[in-house]
Amino acid sequence: MVFIFRVLSLFPLRFLHALGSILGRLVYWFAPTYRRHLRANLAQAGLDPSLRGRAAAETGKQMLELARIWMRPLEEAIPLVAEVVGWEHVEAAQRAGKGIVFLTPHLGCFEITAQYLSSFGDFTALYRPPRLAPVRELVLAGRKREHLHMAPADLSGVRSLVKALKKGEMVGMLPDQAPKTGEGVWLKFFGRYAYTMTLAARLTETGAASLLMWGERLPGGRGYRIHFLPPHQPLAGSTVDRAQQINFEVEALIRECPAQYLWGYNRYKRPGGAEPPPEDERTG
Repeated sequence: MVFIFRVLSLFPLRFLHALGSILGRLVYWFAPTYRRHLRANLAQAGLDPSLRGRAAAETGKQMLELARIWMRPLEEAIPLVAEVVGWEHVEAAQRAGKGIVFLTPHLGCFEITAQYLSSFGDFTALYRPPRLAPVRELVLAGRKREHLHMAPADLSGVRSLVKALKKGEMVGMLPDQAPKTGEGVWLKFFGRYAYTMTLAARLTETGAASLLMWGERLPGGRGYRIHFLPPHQPLAGSTVDRAQQINFEVEALIRECPAQYLWGYNRYKRPGGAEPPPEDERTG
């Protein structure tokens, strides 16, 4: 798999996005489970069904663009960022000197954001190691950068994140990733209960600055526009309150560019052993 990605990395981003768009639409038609999740999630968010094809195409682009980002030197990956919006928020947070928690949903190209930030200093990203060894090897090979550190989604990884924040460094995670049993609570996401991680909310309680971040995929393979912005309202209250607010903030980001969200992700799944969501308790 690493070899295939190395070969794909030789092609320009424009070609990879064009090919990925075709592959994404093919997967949509030939993978019924993926198609079902994509349709149901779009409907749950109240979005136009006409987005289905575009969303599938963008997911295909995401699959292949990783080759260009992961398998090329950082000096070649960073120029793919054509524009940055809101960098002044990062500079303001850095001046505070208490570390920064970057919240990056499954929107656009979330891989380029960590790579980009690692060119400015140490960045620790939370990740869940894939079960398949070849995929795990590919992920680690692609994300291996001098200042980009990977923290596994376990106790040791949490300690790494806290340690980085204490040193005034940057950390990041996907707050809309479904956590394991015992690591989340049922909270609303587009009007439906989704098992939501509490770690992101707990890290915002450390005194570190909190910023939202996402990498917009530009048309025609022209690269990416990275957006940095603060929450609409400062994250406050209990851990659960903060986690719910993060969900609302993620919703707002997604509505800015809905076609580029990973709608095929099974966001509403119930982890094995987890209690049922409140709505299931009421109905059954």
